[in-house]
Amino acid sequence: WEINGSFYQPSAFLMMGIPGLEALHHWISIPFCALYLIALLGNCMILFIIKKTQSLHEPMYYFLSMLAVTDLGLVLCTLPTTLGIFWFNMRRIGFDACLTQMYFIHILSFIESSVLLAMAFDRFIAISHPLRHSSILTKTTVIKIGLAIIVRGMVSLLPIPFLLKRLTYCRKTELSHSFCFHPDIMNLACADIKVNVFYGMIILLSTVGMDFIFIVLSYVLIIKTVISLATKEECLKALNTCVSHICAVLVFFIPMIGLSMIHRFGKNVPPLVNSLVAYTYLIIPPALNPIIYSIKSSHIREALLRALWRKRD
Repeated sequence: WEINGSFYQPSAFLMMGIPGLEALHHWISIPFCALYLIALLGNCMILFIIKKTQSLHEPMYYFLSMLAVTDLGLVLCTLPTTLGIFWFNMRRIGFDACLTQMYFIHILSFIESSVLLAMAFDRFIAISHPLRHSSILTKTTVIKIGLAIIVRGMVSLLPIPFLLKRLTYCRKTELSHSFCFHPDIMNLACADIKVNVFYGMIILLSTVGMDFIFIVLSYVLIIKTVISLATKEECLKALNTCVSHICAVLVFFIPMIGLSMIHRFGKNVPPLVNSLVAYTYLIIPPALNPIIYSIKSSHIREALLRALWRKRD
């Protein structure tokens, strides 16, 4: 399993754009640029509006700010390498730089999962215990939740780069994506990767997997509470406050689960499908989340319109 019985670690990896469509990369970059621009402007707009609007200084919008910051981080992690390939065919990335990018992509993904769980908890408290909502989720509590989310992501993923650095690698250095992903790097090794597979699976199930289970549980309790409400109008009004969050959960978790399954079990999946699922996972949620919340949240929509009118005046 080692090359000539010696330890080998490549100085760099070669990233892949969209397989089979390399000749069209310049044209493909146009929708990618549009998505990145929407994600950057949209999330910055969300942060600006929440900061400037005193009435939005509530737990729900604090968690939305965390989600916007996380989405900005994901965009900034993948934008340089993705557009570098599409525009300049810059496929090479140093070994340590690749591990660094991978670490931050995974941390931000785990943080986004945890923030979505915190938002589900906020909706459960707001619907089930509306009179106690402000006393349970105080500003201090929200800050503590945010710090706990960051620490959990950083600590749980800290061993991953070191587990990859201990491996010896084959001469093949071509990755499957235009960014660095743990299973992708791991599969290039010419060593026993059981520890990496086991640790990666345990961390994924104990963080993102548990987050998803608790989100589902939160909505089971929310639906149970909503059913007990007196009128149909009250039921619809309560559920309407959850629509944006449900959309954000689906947009994030469906492609993430799909990509994880492809890397672990999809040996015969075409490279093009693998690539498209990966881009959907990392680019679509940051671009769609601001749109979803701007459309469905009347408070954000009204604050945005007020800001635009002030600029015109």
